[in-house]
Amino acid sequence: MSTVHLRGIAKQFGAVTIIPKGLDLDIADGEFVVLVGPSGCGKSTLLRMIAGLEEISDGELMIGGKRANGLSPQERNIAMVFQSYALFPHMTAKDNIGFGPRIRKEAESAVTDKVGKAAGILNLHDYLDRFPRQLSGGQRQRVAMGRAIVRSPEVFLFDEPLSNLDAQLRVQMRTEIKALHQRLGSTIVYVTHDQIEAMTMADRIVVMNKGRIEQAGSPLELYDHPATKFVASFLGSPSMSFVPGRVKKTADGAAVVTDDGVVLPTRTLAAANDGRQVEVGMRPEHFRLADTGQGMPFKVDVIEPTGSETHLYGAIAGTPVRCVFRERLKLAPGAEIGLAIDHQLTHVFDRETGRPV
Repeated sequence: MSTVHLRGIAKQFGAVTIIPKGLDLDIADGEFVVLVGPSGCGKSTLLRMIAGLEEISDGELMIGGKRANGLSPQERNIAMVFQSYALFPHMTAKDNIGFGPRIRKEAESAVTDKVGKAAGILNLHDYLDRFPRQLSGGQRQRVAMGRAIVRSPEVFLFDEPLSNLDAQLRVQMRTEIKALHQRLGSTIVYVTHDQIEAMTMADRIVVMNKGRIEQAGSPLELYDHPATKFVASFLGSPSMSFVPGRVKKTADGAAVVTDDGVVLPTRTLAAANDGRQVEVGMRPEHFRLADTGQGMPFKVDVIEPTGSETHLYGAIAGTPVRCVFRERLKLAPGAEIGLAIDHQLTHVFDRETGRPV
């Protein structure tokens, strides 16, 4: 059973609090969980506490049903893949992968068998006799993953393993890591600041902010139903735009109106107080062109054609907004158009608390 349970976890470095007391998280057997958040939010610190590389200041960690607080890293039956690969430069790929079993004094035949199986899973057979300096970044990362696989760990830990790779190779390695999880069925805890990695790889995403968990759930659950403005702004590429306004009571319920009178499409806000200051979140891909003279006024500042999409930068009621259209639009900077959006696809957040209205 490869479960991970964290109860009341806290972490301080001297007088500096990285993770306030009270962090709880349950990771199921075979689950792929991605910890995501901005730099300094505590996600790597949390991963290192699971690994035993950082001491837990308070709380309890359970791995596979056993209390792990007092266990050394080698006693926790976990394997960690680092951002920097951490390969021995004087050893071949084969020797790097087999280093752990040899240190544990396993029989050479067993080591050879484990290395061969790991190389087969990761398509490394042609590179086993090469040194790290003779390998590409992606090949080095696969060697680091192979070194983790031969441990047959209860839990795999990945600490931003793709951040040193170029964009095309990151896409390839995302697919390989996801395929590895599907093949092994292992529990994986994966740290990244890249929300595209989180969305495409995770069974469940844990969004962290200032050492706390803002929200945890499936990728689409967090994307469609963010619990806070922070989560809404962090997930999505390009990110969500937020236009400020005030709730205005109407005969039909309530609407959100900007200071210059632009009515923003929203779902029913009958329970919101008149005059409440809010922000309406709108995802770039949800915009569409309105009929002439209709919709929210939008002045085009910059146009970015990407081939498959057209990105427009401009403003609604003085607030910068980015739009993404699948079609190729024939517009020029300075053009004034109307934008529409399905009111059910917008998100309304209280301007002070960041919570949904």
